[in-house]
Amino acid sequence: MKIALIAHDKKKEDMIRFTTAYKDIFSQHELFATGTTGLRIQEETGLSIHRFQSGPLGGDQEIGACIAKNEMDLVLFFRDPLTAQPHEPDVSALIRLCDVYAVPLATNMGTAEVLVKGLKRGDIEWRKMV
Repeated sequence: MKIALIAHDKKKEDMIRFTTAYKDIFSQHELFATGTTGLRIQEETGLSIHRFQSGPLGGDQEIGACIAKNEMDLVLFFRDPLTAQPHEPDVSALIRLCDVYAVPLATNMGTAEVLVKGLKRGDIEWRKMV
């Protein structure tokens, strides 16, 4: 499965802890991330990650384009709901595309954990049939 990993600045440490905790599961999948998030995850976990631009520089839109082309199966986007983001329209567009194309999306660690455990069990395999 192709999995996108995105985290706002104040959530990057959470994403690193999360990917470290589930490294065995993530290592079995193709990973994509926005620039800084991807670099930090690579440095901390050694996982292979295709990196797009940083979110504010278009990385969110690049991942959105993959979703629109049915090239992304799961998105984990640890958002910071308490800090205004200069690229909020891009964030909203990405979330909308996940809804339009029925791509599972977690915007916090709790939901991400449910999705990753479902991924491990094979509960998200239906995406391959779409």
